[in-house]
Amino acid sequence: MRLAELPLPDPAALRASRELRERIGAELRAHSNWISFARYMEIALHEPGLGYYSGGAAKLGRGGDFVTAPELSPLFGRTLARQLRQLLAPGEAVLELGAGSGALAQTLVEELACPYWILETSAELRDRQRRRLGERARWIERLPREFRGVMIANEVLDAIPAHAVAWRASGIAERGVCKNEAELAWAERPARGELLAAASAIEVPAPYESEIGLAAAAWVRALGASLARGAILLIDYGFPRREYYHPQRAMGTLMCHYRHHAHGDPFWLPGLQDITVHVDFSAMRDAGELAGLDTLGFASQAQFLVNCGITEVLGAEDPSQTRRYAPLAASSNLLPSPAEMGELHKVLALGRGVAQPLLGFASGERSHVL
Repeated sequence: MRLAELPLPDPAALRASRELRERIGAELRAHSNWISFARYMEIALHEPGLGYYSGGAAKLGRGGDFVTAPELSPLFGRTLARQLRQLLAPGEAVLELGAGSGALAQTLVEELACPYWILETSAELRDRQRRRLGERARWIERLPREFRGVMIANEVLDAIPAHAVAWRASGIAERGVCKNEAELAWAERPARGELLAAASAIEVPAPYESEIGLAAAAWVRALGASLARGAILLIDYGFPRREYYHPQRAMGTLMCHYRHHAHGDPFWLPGLQDITVHVDFSAMRDAGELAGLDTLGFASQAQFLVNCGITEVLGAEDPSQTRRYAPLAASSNLLPSPAEMGELHKVLALGRGVAQPLLGFASGERSHVL
């Protein structure tokens, strides 16, 4: 979509975006007019009080910029609860990482008789979650040293700052951000260190541009170090490595979302739009295994929900209660739909000390493609 066609923000939002641009400008001046795209993404999304996830504007749901599965329907959380019941041992907890609006937490605390913890880095979202959940959840500031239970990250990995990389005929470059005639713009430098090593292991035809989620992989390793027993469910949109770095995906996966419109310019009104990259699930699997975790399953969201019994969950509803039943029935088709979230969104399960096969991967399990 062309930027000129996007809805205009209100004056207060524009002022906040200008202030964030000034913060970015100060960062650039302090670093010789160049910062990595990962650092830019971190500021644009998470700068206290001004970043996209730290500001006060609505983000999730029909009145925000995008809709996640839990906002779309409680059927998602109620079906997911079936998998959690199988995994949870007596006395164990659920830990949701980045709980967004609190919609998934609200459904799960109603479905499960276990402690529910939330680790949320955004103070603004944390306040919204507390208003929604009250005392039914416990908020923590950092990962526990030894957690037992199930960790859930639904559409979290895509918002973790990623490095932008370009494979050129002259070599591998890191794509960063500079000021060019007072406007934010792309600028490239030779890749170095860990990023160069990671990019060198990826075979793509130059010229080629994409992203590498070093921070996301490190985050998964940290989750693994915290997990004493149980599972981690990573739910997001993305691909196995061979599909992620496919020759036909030569412009990468970077995407921005504003008022349910998608476009590719991360420098448009920073702080007012979501900036995302797809998830390399092979890299997340590798990170988990480096932390000593087992790969318990990988499947599309559609297959996972069908395996967990989304049709049975809907079947327990009374069709005569039309106002309640009709939207649930519609979402039971939408959530697994290949044209919507069903195929692009994937579920990766990693675990420690889990012996039984998981319900969500009873058929259509695809970890062999990672």
